[in-house]
Amino acid sequence: MKKWKGQKSCVDRRYSLWKRTCVRVCVSAGVRTSCLQVKVAPATVEEESLPVLFQQTWGSIPLPDGTANSLEKIANAYPTSSFLDNGISFGFAAEVLLCFSGTLTLDTEAQNELCCLLPPSDKPMRQATKMDHQKRELAPKDESAAEKCRAIRQNGKCAWNFAMAKRLQARRLDGIDHNPWVEFSRMASEYDVVNLGQGFPDFPPPDFAVQAFQLALSSDFMLNQYTKAFGYPPLTEILASFFGKLLGQEIDPLKNVLVTVGAYGALFTAFQALVDEGDEVIIIEPFFDCYEPMTLMAGGRPVFVTLKLSPTQDGELDSASNWQLDPTELASKFTSRTKALVLNTPNNPLGKVFSKAELELVASLCQQHDVICISDEVYQWLVYDGHQHISIASLPGMWERTLTIGSAGKSFSATGWKVGWALGPDRLLKHLRTVHQNTIYHCPTQGQAAVAQSFQHEQARFGQASSYFVQLPEAVQRSRDHMVRSLQSVGLRPVIPQGSYFLIADISDFKSKMPDLPGDAEEPYDSRFVKWMIRNKGLAAIPASIFYSMPHRKHFDHYVRFCFVKDESTLQAMDEKLQRWKTELRP
Repeated sequence: MKKWKGQKSCVDRRYSLWKRTCVRVCVSAGVRTSCLQVKVAPATVEEESLPVLFQQTWGSIPLPDGTANSLEKIANAYPTSSFLDNGISFGFAAEVLLCFSGTLTLDTEAQNELCCLLPPSDKPMRQATKMDHQKRELAPKDESAAEKCRAIRQNGKCAWNFAMAKRLQARRLDGIDHNPWVEFSRMASEYDVVNLGQGFPDFPPPDFAVQAFQLALSSDFMLNQYTKAFGYPPLTEILASFFGKLLGQEIDPLKNVLVTVGAYGALFTAFQALVDEGDEVIIIEPFFDCYEPMTLMAGGRPVFVTLKLSPTQDGELDSASNWQLDPTELASKFTSRTKALVLNTPNNPLGKVFSKAELELVASLCQQHDVICISDEVYQWLVYDGHQHISIASLPGMWERTLTIGSAGKSFSATGWKVGWALGPDRLLKHLRTVHQNTIYHCPTQGQAAVAQSFQHEQARFGQASSYFVQLPEAVQRSRDHMVRSLQSVGLRPVIPQGSYFLIADISDFKSKMPDLPGDAEEPYDSRFVKWMIRNKGLAAIPASIFYSMPHRKHFDHYVRFCFVKDESTLQAMDEKLQRWKTELRP
């Protein structure tokens, strides 16, 4: 009997061969599999004729775009004469199994065409029974198969009648269900660790911000009610005034400001409003990991360009400033399909602050190719060592094509408030407002009131020593320097960040000394290292490879990310863990 080599099966392989010739069509979606089964020929059909039968059958059916109309050309569909543990199976004298990757959707016309190729049958079809691999004993028959799938002829026409399990999740969720934050946060909670992974301060917001929130809770009872859908008016007004000066624009609080549920909400709204099916979105990597799934959910296609590391002198610590855009490579990513470029400065996880020259390069290409810039600037106040944050929207010709996204949580060390905003021209913001009014519609009023009061406080002190936007980066820089010294003591090599909450550390020495850490063979080394560090050293971090596209992760699996925006007591607890680690390293 002729056999074809099998591939990985998309169904449970414990099916017996039943004395009928049936087709089992498996519709696979991730780990979910739905199958429908129909009788296609009498049991007397010749075994060797079945491949021909299926080629004829599938050749006459409109298949999804990109699917071949020949059985032998359909991806992941290989017939064999028996059920094999290592592949898809066709039982020619019994039942026939056809598996394929993706989802097959048959419209009414296609269903009828398939049905009309089948012989009429009024008898219920028996489902293939399960069989124990060891004992080969038949399990009880399931007569309900007839209810799940049957072909009948009505009024001279063929009708298809089956009850398949419906696909639950939308296709836009395919491939984005795994979230590394959930996994590593869970691990950090299960062990006695100092959590330096997730990015949040473990110290209180400034007194004036806390008092503003308390006032919002207790003063005006109407702050318990809805406010304007696109932002609490005092907040949109102070944002327009405050950032208008920084961007060199006359910002209209009604047309150029949208208040959102955190900067995350602003990003999601922007992608949904501006990215269409097939649009390309350029993402500079390493990148905050939500950019890629948000692009995919909107129907877009992420296009990645990687920051290149310039070599350093032996013994010299690397700096985020050494990771630079290659102008030629960046220019090559722009095509007629490019809709947007995502910029994150200061960058998470690297801590890079893009220079004016780099921003001018990005601006020039965006204008040349008529591309929108989505500029995530949530860490704009957290810049160190005298570096300067520049908003790309302030450059000539960029206001009209830029969305500038900010965060009160990062500005006032209150990440749980979840108040963010998008600033930009009305020609862009009006589309974000459409998404906003048809999704969340409105953000909590009291948090907006507190943020409005906090910005009024800062506007009166802007640039002065008493300004929180001056004091915060000074304090956080001391924490950064503390962490850099401590991590070096055990052989980690920090990359000195210019801004943000984070630094990445090079673990190459550990990768060479202990390459075989526990974990899945396909799991990046930095992921296995972080899990090892949580279990054995009591320190939690985040693998840096998650901030890269899948093809590039293997090239950057020797870095881990630490958050240094922590209280002094947390840094001291880190030191104690690292001191024990250092002692263990001594010969």
